[in-house]
Amino acid sequence: MKSIRTKLKLNNQQKTLLAQHAGYSRWVYNWGLSLWNAAYKDGYKPNARKLREVFTNHTKPLIPWMKKLSSRVYQYAFRNLGEAFKRFFQGLGKYPKFKKKGRSDSFTIDNCGKPIELNG
Repeated sequence: MKSIRTKLKLNNQQKTLLAQHAGYSRWVYNWGLSLWNAAYKDGYKPNARKLREVFTNHTKPLIPWMKKLSSRVYQYAFRNLGEAFKRFFQGLGKYPKFKKKGRSDSFTIDNCGKPIELNG
């Protein structure tokens, strides 16, 4: 597997689109973390796959702005949350924290799913 990191020269519309995707990733990660905490408090053993299924089937259809953004973004957000808990349970990291806007805003996407159109 290979990844490429590059710096893009973006106009304001493109910056807005990428910021929306980063916000989408942050929102989903924080939603998953809060649901994980609530489920664990109630005695359940949550995992990222179950949270993603609940999100895909029950939450995502209710929020219309999510349909405009790439679906791979939220899938990677859940994958990152699962990895964070995996590292925590192995003793390799601290308990996952909620993400804050403006602090290392990022998202992951691959070449599957709906592409991000950056015309120009």
